[in-house]
Amino acid sequence: MIDVHTHCHLSEHWGCEWHRNWQPVYGHEYADRTPEQYDEAMAAAGVDLAFVFGMRATRAGVLTPNEFVEDFCARTSTNTLGFMALDLSDPDVMDQLADGIARGLRGVKLYPVLAHFDARDEAHDPFFRAATEAGLIVLWHMGTTPSPEGRLELSNPLLVDDVARRHPDLKQIIAHLGHPWQRETIVVLRKNRNVFGDVSASWARPLDGFMALVRAQEWGVVPKLLFGSDYPMWTPAEAKDGLHGLARMRPGGLPAIEPATVEWLIDGDPREALGLAR
Repeated sequence: MIDVHTHCHLSEHWGCEWHRNWQPVYGHEYADRTPEQYDEAMAAAGVDLAFVFGMRATRAGVLTPNEFVEDFCARTSTNTLGFMALDLSDPDVMDQLADGIARGLRGVKLYPVLAHFDARDEAHDPFFRAATEAGLIVLWHMGTTPSPEGRLELSNPLLVDDVARRHPDLKQIIAHLGHPWQRETIVVLRKNRNVFGDVSASWARPLDGFMALVRAQEWGVVPKLLFGSDYPMWTPAEAKDGLHGLARMRPGGLPAIEPATVEWLIDGDPREALGLAR
């Protein structure tokens, strides 16, 4: 199993953001996870490869350094691909990108809803060109946030369509299927050959998650869907259980989630499509 959405950042990387804006919603402190705990969770679900990243939204004081991700991956026994967490608002973002590439990081996590940059701004094109040339994967947090500071208009998955039209060879992943805008994500996946969506957290809002997977079937984009657990919010094992739970739902008069859809998410191998060697 390949898990494309796992986090390694620590509570200190959140600045004041978790305590001020997220803890009142989730009701608990952010719990740090060690590489050993990470390995235990991945092994329990049979994860063969995991994408690992932190977060960065400089204006909000959220920052996971490249060197931390590099070190975390080096300390795990899980087969991991480390991603940089970058903020396109940073004046030195190109230097941060070059540093991450030099450290062997293979992708970039972007968080515009908190960072407050607009993906449509063509001033960011040198970044996207450099990421394409380096063969990186760009994973976007798209959709909702519990933070009152978030700018939802900068987190609509339709913005990724704009980037994909300007940079069609760039491999991109829309995290969480852009919830609650899963329909928008699905049509973006359908028309852009190198844009994918991960299903992390789909089970947290069961009706939305069910409808998203059924719509993905109707629009023929199931092969563009990727498994993601959103660890440590959920372990991969909990994520698998959540997907099976969605598949058991039978809302009256609606099509079912097909067994092949869940089988693809759990057992499929998207590495070739993502430009990764097997």
